[in-house]
Amino acid sequence: MKLVVFGANGRTGRHVVRQAIDRGHTVTAAIRRPDEFPFTAPGLRVVRADALDGETVTDAVTGHDAVISALGGTYTRKPVSVFSRGMGNITNAMTAQGIRRLVCVSSVCVAGKAAPGETAIFRLLLLPILLELGRTAYRDMHRMEDIARNSGLDWTIVRASGLVDGTRITDYTVAPSSIAGRYTSRADLADALLREATENRNVDACIDVVTTAGRAMR
Repeated sequence: MKLVVFGANGRTGRHVVRQAIDRGHTVTAAIRRPDEFPFTAPGLRVVRADALDGETVTDAVTGHDAVISALGGTYTRKPVSVFSRGMGNITNAMTAQGIRRLVCVSSVCVAGKAAPGETAIFRLLLLPILLELGRTAYRDMHRMEDIARNSGLDWTIVRASGLVDGTRITDYTVAPSSIAGRYTSRADLADALLREATENRNVDACIDVVTTAGRAMR
């Protein structure tokens, strides 16, 4: 498949690009500063695209079969809009170019509540702290999810738990409802994103991805 990845120079995005190339896909890495992308490979094209610039987004998506958004941002108390504005530009460009398949990264914290089975300490102490620290980002992720849902495209929202670095794909769980688990390996998340995009899994659905192999996968 011909895939375009936004946020490709982030820690999750790089995993997506590497795994997609390894599986024989043609990949366009859409990033703001192409000169900073750390590797090259046959089948990989790196282009300048800012998710907040609709014209460059349209140029990046043209001619592709599916779009993966791994856009990220810093946690701040200031207003955040990169997720929703980026998704608005991506969905508008996809609609204009007749591209249907969209997969995007979100967070389990957007749900605003603990998954069944979580401990009392997490529910009553840790989760409220996390929700407060990332309040503006999670609000914008919620707006991003609404844009994807209402886009008329074949969308899948992939919600990750606390992201940790991993060097290889491990055991992880995918579920259409909240599942207990504190961590999601970026390598596992990338694998899930690619499977959703290339195998048309869970179309028009929001899913959680949680690593079950523990943090030993580092």
